[in-house]
Amino acid sequence: MELKGSIVAIVTPFKNGKVDEKALGDLIEWHIKEGTHGVVPCGTTGESATLDYEEHYRVIQFTIEVVRKRIPVIAGTGANSTDETIMITKKAEEYGADAVLLVTPYYNKPTQEGLYRHYKKVAESTGLPLVLYNVPSRTGINLLPQTVARLAEIKNIIGIKEATGDMKQVSELIRLCGDRITVISGDDFTTLPLLCLGGKGVISVTANVAPKDVAEMCNAWFRGDINEARRLHYKLEPLNQAMFIETNPIPAKTALAMMGKISEEFRLPLCEMAPQNKEKLKAVLQNYRLI
Repeated sequence: MELKGSIVAIVTPFKNGKVDEKALGDLIEWHIKEGTHGVVPCGTTGESATLDYEEHYRVIQFTIEVVRKRIPVIAGTGANSTDETIMITKKAEEYGADAVLLVTPYYNKPTQEGLYRHYKKVAESTGLPLVLYNVPSRTGINLLPQTVARLAEIKNIIGIKEATGDMKQVSELIRLCGDRITVISGDDFTTLPLLCLGGKGVISVTANVAPKDVAEMCNAWFRGDINEARRLHYKLEPLNQAMFIETNPIPAKTALAMMGKISEEFRLPLCEMAPQNKEKLKAVLQNYRLI
């Protein structure tokens, strides 16, 4: 499986407290039509932290059923327990996921050796390709380039979603790993700089609302049209910023609700946007001609 381009970290729509499969199916079809290169169900943006096990499994299974192998499905299966991560990963494998995305174990703050052993044990438990996910702002732990270089020796660890926003760390990561592992952005605003350093794409929040432009920015870069990639980077930048006015995925889901694609519904402890922030988001969407 090739890890490349604009891979949407898709929201999980809710309606009356339950997963809204109709809205999710419609979003997936829209993404495929708009040129999105892959989809991640049950990532951070998919509110995986507040899905129960049955919901988590069903969202992965449903996404795979709707996609029908047209684009890769990279299921979010990471947890802060290695055994739990393996359990969810095995379910994703059973359903036919193309790969899994594994966030670093959060809250328990393992050492670098603990992180290495965690991922090694998960890799040994499955035949699926694994994509590591480093997001210290949420997890409290940074998966260092030296540890990733060790993990890159394991055959089915194929990539890393790097969401530190630290281009120096990304540069060191690519220098140490070369082409043994694919590096993709986990922050929309760093996608183009990361492509310049040798990365291959993005697992994107912004693609939830502007899938075509995020995909086209990647496509432009890959065909060598740097000016077009740069133009789209600057066009997308106000939207990238707006997606983080409040905690992700609150702005993304609010924007999609304004666009008429989902209900504006969250799971506590996430809640609706503050009115002043909602107005800021609305102005950005209007300027972008999304509403």
